[in-house]
Amino acid sequence: MKELLIRLVVGLAVIVVVVLALTWVAGDDLTKPTNRDITIGRPPLDLEASNITFASGSGSLIHGWLSPGKPGRGAVILLHGLRGDRREMVSRAEFLRARGYSVLLFDFQGHGESRGSLITFGDLESRDVTAAIQYLHHKLPNEQVGVIGVSLGAAAFVLAEERPAVAAVVLEQMYPTIQQAVAGRARQYLGPVAPVLAPLLMVQVQARLKIPANRLRPIDRMGQIGAPVLIVNGTQDSYTSIEDARALFAAASNPKELWAVEGAGHGDLHAFAKAQYEQRVGDFLGRYMAAKAQ
Repeated sequence: MKELLIRLVVGLAVIVVVVLALTWVAGDDLTKPTNRDITIGRPPLDLEASNITFASGSGSLIHGWLSPGKPGRGAVILLHGLRGDRREMVSRAEFLRARGYSVLLFDFQGHGESRGSLITFGDLESRDVTAAIQYLHHKLPNEQVGVIGVSLGAAAFVLAEERPAVAAVVLEQMYPTIQQAVAGRARQYLGPVAPVLAPLLMVQVQARLKIPANRLRPIDRMGQIGAPVLIVNGTQDSYTSIEDARALFAAASNPKELWAVEGAGHGDLHAFAKAQYEQRVGDFLGRYMAAKAQ
């Protein structure tokens, strides 16, 4: 009996160590910076873009590309997702530029060429959004500004405080609360035990970030966007469910639209449904940005 108890205690200790190790690795992977060179700083040739930098309240010097469009057509800021960089938004930039828009793509702090100590699920990144809008208003003062944000980028926009006004906003695959975001990522790292261990991962993420959870609740800010909003989400998204998207839609102020992309998971929705995406998103931006420009 004594030997059995010892084995049970040892077994439990091993399980605890494995659980702590898994959540530590997952927490580290979610929050550590993902800095990398962006094709040695050169944008794709068809964008005819220039390298730009601007200072942000996040404490980082933000690196990006500015692609010129037709004067008076408007400008769109593209906000990439978690652990990505501006390159994941290039295909969107190409379709927008073909419609005459100027386009600003940049790397959030802690991503790509913009340095940072931690990825913060939209908290520090929200200051990059404010700085980007200010930069574009300064650089192109006569242009209406639209925004397309994906995942982290969408949350960063909604969480941004005292940001300048914009004409239209597209939010793709945005988490409603940090708890739901961490739970979704826990399913990726921890598999079937995720529902049990997600709270532990949440505790660790908060300990790393030192950010109150109530500051990372985009759903509470949906009524304060101050512009027409299109919410886009895949019906098979395992990170941000279509039910999450519907809750965000319900919390948003009019005018608002919801596009449930049938069969899409948590990935590049432009690549998944290119023709539909360009029609739905292009028409949405054109309608509201044109109306504001008149």
